[in-house]
Amino acid sequence: MIKIEHLSKSFGNLEVLKEVSVDIKAGEVISIIGPSGTGKSTFLRCINLLDRPTGGSIRIDGVDILDPKADVPKIRQKMNMVFQSFNLFSHLSVMDNLTLGPIKLLEKSKQDAEHRAMELLKLVGLAEKAGSYPDELSGGQKQRVAIARCMAMEPKIILVDEPTSALDPTMVSEVLSVIRRLAKEGMTLLIVTHEMDFARDVSNRVLYMDEGVIYEEGTPAQIFDNPQKEKTRTFINRIRSFTYHIASPDYDLYALNAEIETFCEKQILPVKTRQNLISLVQVMLQLFNPILSTVLLDINLAYSEKKESLEVVFESTGEPKNMLDSNLLPDGLKLSIIQNVTQSIDYQRLNNKNRLTLILKQE
Repeated sequence: MIKIEHLSKSFGNLEVLKEVSVDIKAGEVISIIGPSGTGKSTFLRCINLLDRPTGGSIRIDGVDILDPKADVPKIRQKMNMVFQSFNLFSHLSVMDNLTLGPIKLLEKSKQDAEHRAMELLKLVGLAEKAGSYPDELSGGQKQRVAIARCMAMEPKIILVDEPTSALDPTMVSEVLSVIRRLAKEGMTLLIVTHEMDFARDVSNRVLYMDEGVIYEEGTPAQIFDNPQKEKTRTFINRIRSFTYHIASPDYDLYALNAEIETFCEKQILPVKTRQNLISLVQVMLQLFNPILSTVLLDINLAYSEKKESLEVVFESTGEPKNMLDSNLLPDGLKLSIIQNVTQSIDYQRLNNKNRLTLILKQE
């Protein structure tokens, strides 16, 4: 239904979208996720030509809507957009908000338009609010009216831009329930959302956007359970990380400990976990100390808020060598201390570096 190739968009010198290409089939529900400021909303606005793309092509049912000869108003009737800020006409009643477009643009009679509007208000649970004005509605109710108004134009495609971002948390579920219902009825939906559980539940496919590109895409199971790329994993698992570089045996141990403490405080980690982490780092540094004059060492801490797990990675240059190989450790006590505070230990040789990954036990 929608074929997008090499789509780009710039605002002055700021490149927001970079060579975005994707195919969307009829009836697909696609969630678009990613950090703020990565071009997700601009992507939707370009599809609907609210923002004119700088380059590339957008084909809807085979028609290139960027062609100067394209009948854009007619094409726009095939798709509609739900905004995060509702955009209802405040001087019109709910009923008038829903019937204005069908009467003016679709040339429906007032009776037919009102009949369809009432059907849609029943669909979103707001039939009793037909005569109310937007200022008399809650945020969740306004958004449901906005969705009904969108449906009144009988679109084939609905673009939904963060429909719950302007809502109180108590109102989020009522709006998401309506969108779930549309998805089950076979509507083609592109949804920019920060509600990860909703995206997993409602989508056929998930696009993860970062730095103006579709960085990774796949089924909800692939993206949320087994993301293949580092930025996706960091975003999905809400990972907070910190890296400390050691280039000589004369490193500042007090500064390192202070940064570890600060990192732990920001993640609100239990006192026991903090103690175990500092003990682990100190013992590992004792093992590395004899070779720090000839190798570079990076200590990376990564806390996953979703999994509530703390990963500690020691990455060093030099010849292949596992510092925790029991055959190379004359002091079994150090290995015993490390094993007591970790639930797993893994050694890999990657990119000509030794990589030791330790997962701390949860206390």
